[in-house]
Amino acid sequence: MNEQIVILDFGSQYTQVIARRIRECSVYSTILRYDTPAKEIAALKPSGVILSGGPASVYAPKAPMPDKGIFELGVPVLGICYGLQILANFLGGKVERGEKREFGKGLLTVKDNSSVLFKGLPPTFQVWNSHGDKLTKLPTGFLPIAVTENSDYAAIEHRRRRMFGLQFHPEVVHTPRGKELIANFVHDICGCGRHWTMRSYIDQAVEEIRQQVGQECVILGLSGGVDSSVAAALLHKAIGDQLTCIFVNNGLLRGREEKAVQEVFGRHFKIKLLYEDAAREFLAKLKGVTDPERKRKIIGKTFIEVFQDATKRAGKAKFLAQGTLYPDVIESVPIAGNPAAMIKSHHNVGGLPKKMKFKLVEPLKSLFKDEVRQLGLELGLPKEIVFRQPFPGPGLAVRILGEVTPERCRILRDADTIVVEEMKATGWYYKIWQSFAVLLPVRSVGVMGDERTYEYTIAIRAVESQDGMTADWVKLPYDLLEKLSSRIINEVKGVNRCVFDITSKPPGTIEWE
Repeated sequence: MNEQIVILDFGSQYTQVIARRIRECSVYSTILRYDTPAKEIAALKPSGVILSGGPASVYAPKAPMPDKGIFELGVPVLGICYGLQILANFLGGKVERGEKREFGKGLLTVKDNSSVLFKGLPPTFQVWNSHGDKLTKLPTGFLPIAVTENSDYAAIEHRRRRMFGLQFHPEVVHTPRGKELIANFVHDICGCGRHWTMRSYIDQAVEEIRQQVGQECVILGLSGGVDSSVAAALLHKAIGDQLTCIFVNNGLLRGREEKAVQEVFGRHFKIKLLYEDAAREFLAKLKGVTDPERKRKIIGKTFIEVFQDATKRAGKAKFLAQGTLYPDVIESVPIAGNPAAMIKSHHNVGGLPKKMKFKLVEPLKSLFKDEVRQLGLELGLPKEIVFRQPFPGPGLAVRILGEVTPERCRILRDADTIVVEEMKATGWYYKIWQSFAVLLPVRSVGVMGDERTYEYTIAIRAVESQDGMTADWVKLPYDLLEKLSSRIINEVKGVNRCVFDITSKPPGTIEWE
């Protein structure tokens, strides 16, 4: 079953959320640029098309416009916010600047309960608005089916042509019944079943990888993190020994990380793995450096040099694979008339230079983080990798305040290992976003036995977050904090004091540097 919904992206910050909702209906969805030719869309044989919101006004000179052929595809169309205005603009309606802007919560009243779009929904329910323009004249053949306080055309429908427009955003959590509305569109109007699963995604992705790569070789920079690990497992399933993974040990990894990666990928999955131990090189270049931004730049530049050298030893390869995810690939640019698909540079492998003439393979680019974890489990990756907490690209360097030295790396690595062990033993590790140790370049007086000590301080950080953009500190139980402190001070040579960081983000960042 190759059912899918095509979403045309007009620059909305919520475009990925629409896709997320469709996946929750067990239906595949794909996001395309707003100006994708109708012929290309038709070739995908979509069951329906959704026009996303966007920051522009349809009457603006450079407003993003779709190929008008999308309205002749014969499939259901749903326009959301700016998408509704696009419908109106192309099909004979009129959009003008509203006297009142509608931002935030609103109350929707359904006027036509025979509309399939509102099947099973109450006569009034809360919706989320985010628009300044409004529809003032209905497009030809459309009827109003719902209203809000400020709009007589909050939802419109052309029943025969199966075209719908919503002035509000059903995809966001602030429209609590919005998921049901989207499900009505996807299942009852577009006729999609509930066939999309992670298993079907694997089959589809394997086929796409084989078609793209052919008999050529692929290189992947493996970090041991969730995204690159799942990408490696999926690529290996698709092309086997045509894949070579390069794992760079920068000397700033967590405890036993290099052994775990070699064990899982080299010995268990039998993936061709090139292990580059460049720890001395990285630490030598970081000597005497205390500024966080300089540390990052040195690590990034050194990574590129080491990775480039390793690719030469890996043999001739035409493709470079990356664990880029859906939200990384299509980033809506909130500039009127300029929604664009861009790849964020920091998601490329260390920001690799253009002179490395590889073609990109991004097997996860249509998935969200939780789906990637699900995929990892389906592919047989261990829970420890699939559900591991985020770890910064520059590694322990941004958790050692001040100069990075081999001794400070040893202290922090030992302390962090204890944090991970205890968080896992108590079940907290998989409940929260991140937990880790930070080494402060602060020495204080302590007493151990009958001796006076003058040693470092370890800070423990534990935060809860949905996406890393904001975070709250986690109120860990006192007995767990007591055990962490006791073990770190007793077992890690060079530490005599432990503190717990109770700063949320904002004002603090999750990492200390």
